[in-house]
Amino acid sequence: MKIYNTMTREKQEFIPITPGEVKMYSCGPTVYDYFHIGNARPFIIFDTMRRYLEYTGYKVTFVQNFTDIDDKMINRANKEGITVKELGERFIAEYFKDAEALGIKKATIHPKATENIDAIIEVVKTLEEKGYAYNVNGNVYFRTKKFDGYGKLSHQPLEELEAGARIDIADEKEDPMDFALWKAQKPGEPAWESPWGMGRPGWHIECSAMVNKYLGASIDIHSGGKDLIFPHHENEVAQSECANGCEFANYWMHNGYININNQKMSKSLGNFFTIRDITEKYKPEVVRFFMLSAHYRSPVNFSDELMQQAQSAMERVYTCIENIEFLLKNAVERDANEAEKELLEALSKAKKRFCDAMDDDLNTADALSAIFDIVSSANKSVSKDGDNAKSILEAVLSAIHEIGDVLGLFEEKEEAQGNAEIEALIEKRNEARKNKDWAEADRIRDELKARNIVLKDTPTGVQWSYVE
Repeated sequence: MKIYNTMTREKQEFIPITPGEVKMYSCGPTVYDYFHIGNARPFIIFDTMRRYLEYTGYKVTFVQNFTDIDDKMINRANKEGITVKELGERFIAEYFKDAEALGIKKATIHPKATENIDAIIEVVKTLEEKGYAYNVNGNVYFRTKKFDGYGKLSHQPLEELEAGARIDIADEKEDPMDFALWKAQKPGEPAWESPWGMGRPGWHIECSAMVNKYLGASIDIHSGGKDLIFPHHENEVAQSECANGCEFANYWMHNGYININNQKMSKSLGNFFTIRDITEKYKPEVVRFFMLSAHYRSPVNFSDELMQQAQSAMERVYTCIENIEFLLKNAVERDANEAEKELLEALSKAKKRFCDAMDDDLNTADALSAIFDIVSSANKSVSKDGDNAKSILEAVLSAIHEIGDVLGLFEEKEEAQGNAEIEALIEKRNEARKNKDWAEADRIRDELKARNIVLKDTPTGVQWSYVE
């Protein structure tokens, strides 16, 4: 597998530190609100990366943090008259609801900043002892210019970063580019005891501390949105490499931005959507499919038109699955004929195409095409009159679900409740047709149609499905 490494700006062969194992860290949400469509992209992309690594045989330790203490959380908690902890617990629970709906697996570990204060303090103490950090009135800052490699991830000289960054200039800093590792307590803020007095961690230090605690000084893959390259990930590199004296992450993966109808997402433009907003109109699985239909490093434009295209594409796959499952009811145990042997060969080629695409810097757009290759081949080769070898139909379903499982797609199951009643109504309609009671047959069809159930008469019986 080759991965585009932000650090080197080129695709590199993926070679883990420990053969057969992958240590991966992905930046999680700040839990002061529901996560939005822009947040969803890295969560989906790097969940897919983790799934593919596991599919290819790696043991993956995947860590995704929760930032549960920062200025936004403090401000919202004060506004609502609750504690920051209560706010964090509420939105962590809501995160898991939305993540599960999107097919995002739970990380191996989901550490919280507030539960790792001791680890954070230890890293800050190490940096201070090595001369990379200094304390002013209980605020501890990192000496940016003392780290010669500062700017190597964002590929900008320190002078350009200094000129272009929005810097919170404090008179007590030695240099405007220095950033906070530990913040002295302000009135009304949560705080913890530390060697520098009561205070709380800065944002960047929490990730360095949690990577170090749960994965070690050096990891295989660090990932997140492109917006995190500077300053967050740049600062993580500086802190971690100065504290530990070794390379922090061997591969850096960053996904591209999301625009809404060709505009940058912004609350002021009225185009800011949470996942809750989007899933009122589209199934969460359609959102996931949409995210995977473009290469992760490319910018992607979110619009109703593109979402509807994604929905239609998914329906094509589900229709194929439903047709194959229906035909399986009447399939026979026999050897494959020539057409079916060709279909098996097409399945093999599709799975190879899938792996080749995923091995090429997680090219999910091309990987998805492999599923449509299977659908096209099945539609051409499978007999609609029911003369099919059972093993061939099972192979088609297996191939779709094997690829779909890696992508977190095509696993939706219709609710079993009510299916028996539907089957009974279909049987009553069949009896009415046998008796040439066309009025009763039409009445039952109309009743089912009113419940969003459509019937399809085939040579091997009646096939039914739900429609939106």
